[in-house]
Amino acid sequence: MIVALPHAPNKPLERSPARIRSLAAAHWRRSPHLGAMMRVTHCGRSCWALKWLIPMRDHPLILVWFLFAAVSLVGLPRTAHAQAGKVYRIGFLREGPPPQSFVEAFRQGLREQGYAPDQNVVIEFRDGSLDQLPQLAEELVRLKVDVIVASAGSAALAAKKATATVPIVFATVNYPVEIGLVASLSRPGGNASGTSFNAAELAGKRLALLKELVPTVRRVAVLSYPPYHTDARQLKEAEAAAHILGLQLEPIPVRNPNDFDAGFKAVRGANGFLQLDNPFFTTHRARITELVAKRQLPAIYGYRQMVEAGGLMSYGPDVPDLHRRAAAYVDKILKGAKPGDLPIDQPIKFEFWINMRTAKALGITIPPALLLRADHLIE
Repeated sequence: MIVALPHAPNKPLERSPARIRSLAAAHWRRSPHLGAMMRVTHCGRSCWALKWLIPMRDHPLILVWFLFAAVSLVGLPRTAHAQAGKVYRIGFLREGPPPQSFVEAFRQGLREQGYAPDQNVVIEFRDGSLDQLPQLAEELVRLKVDVIVASAGSAALAAKKATATVPIVFATVNYPVEIGLVASLSRPGGNASGTSFNAAELAGKRLALLKELVPTVRRVAVLSYPPYHTDARQLKEAEAAAHILGLQLEPIPVRNPNDFDAGFKAVRGANGFLQLDNPFFTTHRARITELVAKRQLPAIYGYRQMVEAGGLMSYGPDVPDLHRRAAAYVDKILKGAKPGDLPIDQPIKFEFWINMRTAKALGITIPPALLLRADHLIE
């Protein structure tokens, strides 16, 4: 039996809370549960449902489902409004100024997750020397940021030392387990997770590409940065790969920007160049590629940013994309996920870049096989 609501056919249903309560009272005897629920859902947004609810009182299962859906819908706008009004604060920490491509990729990742940088997300950038990172990390903690994004391992270690409670999302960290940042790749534990890759394992591939480009290469200068926490590991892997390829490495250790000139002057007899991965070298990429060009050395780097700055070749992960993917971790954490439960993401694709202008300046002809394997050519 269908019970019609007592209102004129052409008159809109009255939506005031008083009207709802009066209707509930009128039907209380016939359906007390309905009357009680109508008092709970008294806001005007649910009034349209009354003419459907009353006929359903004899079908309790359908009625319960319908009322549950109606109450949920009533709550949605308020929840959405609360989330829309929230402004999150994210700390971005790095040793040295981050390349603009890293920053733009991270911002793009935030937009893909539904955030609007500088509107409902504010990014606090902090960068400095290796010695300044601990102080900068503590400063972000005092600002009460919701998440700290650490670009590279030195920043991640500084953030980890500064806080055990603020979530940390790291990007492009080498050996996060071995350096004590996380417990495992699948279940990091603690307050940190993110994207990583093992640069040391790439040394052999890079040296092989260099030898394929210049078959006569025998002695390779290796630019290293001893203060960096993975420098020794990367150098050891490079030496092992060089031994297999019949190459001899000549390390060029630098500890600050003033060491570059003296380090390159000390190189004797090298006819190839390899650079180890760390943010210090990325910061000074223009100076490094300039000195390598003056020495007329065919060179290979880890990041494409070095090739864009004038370097000859690079082989490694898409580092800006790893920063973009870090934004997905930020989103999950802001929605309640624990960093220690989020598996660490590692790249499955690596890029090979060649700067054809630099090759021409060096008088090097790139073999066709290398050209075919290159992912990107800078003409």
